[in-house]
Amino acid sequence: MISTFESVPAAAAPPALEAHGLVKTFGPIRAVDGVDLALDPGRIYGLLGPNGSGKTTLIRLLVGLARPTSGAASVLGRRVPSREMLARIGYMPQADGIYPELSVWENIRFFAGLYGSFDRERLLETLRVVELDDRVGTPVLQLSGGMRRRLSLACALVHRPPIVVLDEPTVGIDPALRVQFWAHFRSLSAAGATLLVSSHVMDEADRCDELLFIRAGRVIARGSGVELRRRAGTNDLEEAFLHFANGGTGGVA
Repeated sequence: MISTFESVPAAAAPPALEAHGLVKTFGPIRAVDGVDLALDPGRIYGLLGPNGSGKTTLIRLLVGLARPTSGAASVLGRRVPSREMLARIGYMPQADGIYPELSVWENIRFFAGLYGSFDRERLLETLRVVELDDRVGTPVLQLSGGMRRRLSLACALVHRPPIVVLDEPTVGIDPALRVQFWAHFRSLSAAGATLLVSSHVMDEADRCDELLFIRAGRVIARGSGVELRRRAGTNDLEEAFLHFANGGTGGVA
């Protein structure tokens, strides 16, 4: 498991990710609608909501890949967009951000090189985590959809960033590898990294330290899975989401 990354001294650590009045509009559509949050370092946060709820737009704003209509976002205390902070973030987009004409090895070497990382063993170790170390010479065009997702994850983690943001990382991978992915996410968190993982699959929620339910561009509830079920008065997380989505109380503590 990869567990070494550039960390921030705990005593001086600002929120890993922060948003103040974050708004993003596309014409009449408010994709993100006044989000305020502060995420502490060293935890796994789950961003859960249905397709079209604003998860991807919020993620892009938080890491500085999109500019807000109003409000502000920061990473480790530095306002984004910031070219300097991009090297501190590992970002896996929902659509695979890899080059299909290149091989597995050429892709991961390219992304590692962007961050000044040329350690061959580090690259191979990252590929072993996603079980692609035996496909280094294979062109991406010849990989299955699940393998491409695995390579996208490897490219996001290869420079060992302290902030890891993953947009639907387990879509299209088999159940056994999904368990392995989450074990790796947990090892990164235990070493001090902060992870924000978006999903619309509720059965992954309890793998997170804390959940943020999002609907129509707003964070409607926040807390651990146990806490959110308790506040909603249900043992089912999907029912808890519906409770808060329908205006139920006790969402954002």
